[in-house]
Amino acid sequence: VQLQASGGGLVQAGGSLRLSCAASGRTFSSVTMGWFRQAAGKEREFVAAIFRSGGATYYKDSVKGRFTISRDNAKNAVYLQMNSLKPDDTAVYYCAAGPRLIMSTVRMITSYDYWGQGTLVTVSS
Repeated sequence: VQLQASGGGLVQAGGSLRLSCAASGRTFSSVTMGWFRQAAGKEREFVAAIFRSGGATYYKDSVKGRFTISRDNAKNAVYLQMNSLKPDDTAVYYCAAGPRLIMSTVRMITSYDYWGQGTLVTVSS
């Protein structure tokens, strides 16, 4: 699986961005997709995931109600709509694919086998 993330940029606090991740290489609908982020000097952390073709979603507590993950299996794409952005959301955002992932491990970095290159989101105060 090859992943290409895009859509990052500079936005003021309270603004919105939509990240996209284009996937190729295998049957996309059978793969759980996730978004992670890594702020400067911090460890990479789980943000959101959407489970295979069923579409069950999972979120980091601090982004619930502000971020929405979705997927378009016809386009082999996953999206992260980010609203009400805060300076603490500043990070490089990565999309990831977990073909073998099980539901109980959806928040674990090690559950994902493929990673995109990351896209930088900067939220100014």
